[in-house]
Amino acid sequence: MVTTTWKKFACWRTTLEDEGESCSNRGGGDVNGRVDGLWWYKDTGQHVHGEFSMAVIQANSILEDCSQLESGPMSSVESGPQGTFVGIYDGHAGPEASRFIGNRLFENIKTIHDAEFTSDNQEMSADVIKSAYLATEEEFISMVRNQWEIKPHIASVGSCCLVGVICSGLLYIANAGDSRVVLGRLDKAEKEVKAVQLSTEHNASLESVREELQSLHPDDPQIVVLKHKVWRVKGIIQVSRSIGDAYLKKSEFNRAPILPKFRLPEPFEKPILLAEPSILVQKLYPEDQFLIFASDGLWEHLTNQEAVDFVNNTPRNGIARKLVEAALQEAAKKREMRYSDLKKIDRGVRRHFHDDITVIILFLDCRLISRSSFRGPIISIKGGSDANT
Repeated sequence: MVTTTWKKFACWRTTLEDEGESCSNRGGGDVNGRVDGLWWYKDTGQHVHGEFSMAVIQANSILEDCSQLESGPMSSVESGPQGTFVGIYDGHAGPEASRFIGNRLFENIKTIHDAEFTSDNQEMSADVIKSAYLATEEEFISMVRNQWEIKPHIASVGSCCLVGVICSGLLYIANAGDSRVVLGRLDKAEKEVKAVQLSTEHNASLESVREELQSLHPDDPQIVVLKHKVWRVKGIIQVSRSIGDAYLKKSEFNRAPILPKFRLPEPFEKPILLAEPSILVQKLYPEDQFLIFASDGLWEHLTNQEAVDFVNNTPRNGIARKLVEAALQEAAKKREMRYSDLKKIDRGVRRHFHDDITVIILFLDCRLISRSSFRGPIISIKGGSDANT
């Protein structure tokens, strides 16, 4: 069945497929992915539970997104479970926090998991992932404190952090910020693949987030401010949870020499932003076809169902790159320009048309999902910031 949203993309699907054919091995043939101008991509690969595809397009002068895919052992214990880890780290005010998370978060998950590993308890858990987030946050704040005198701007750098872990037939989703993961699930009755959003977002544009902030800071009438028609925490930042942003976590960093736009008029006692993620744990079923992990730059231009329809109706090779291109087509259309003209715009200026966009798509093979003892390929890929430094 061809849905309404899919028809929207059908007119230019041929162009993308032709590009994909001529470049079919560009990302897939390189173990660590490829860099091509403002693009980084790994068109296809195999993780423990199926196939995957990754892509990043840069818009900022310095790419602030970072991402990673780890597939294989989820701990350093030889008899530990196998799994797949996905991380999307959408940085802001600089790339330092997203790169730091890319280097430390998965290592912290393995370390904390090892500490709790016993012959009776070999599973991944929400507590392990939460502890890893908080450990990574603590490490980053410690780095800010150590570098404060020589590199004070690092106190204003932060990153959203979206993580997915598949282990022993279970899916764990953790999120701090406004990146998003959407599941494509087959509805057998209607013979359609439907979009199911799995992540909880923390953006002040959402009424529920504003209410949460107001309940956490009942004595601060300025905790969320509508500024230039956009809701912002303290009139500064849209996300309410992140790793980093020390200037809104510790009052000691909210002072000169950081830029005036980051400074608050009054000191604060408790953190304004939180690093603790919202976590979902659920079983995976044969109807679950694929997962789309992406920074908010993708979701600014495509709805959940549009993204799912596109992935479901497009050949897999290079699908992440093609999905990003679909979003760029929409970005160009909003500005009443041709996509071919948008492609000519260089980094920096391009941020006026779209954000950095990172996408990782995991296809799910139900035969492999529940086999925690399956020794599949060991994969470790960093996309985005680390690929370009």
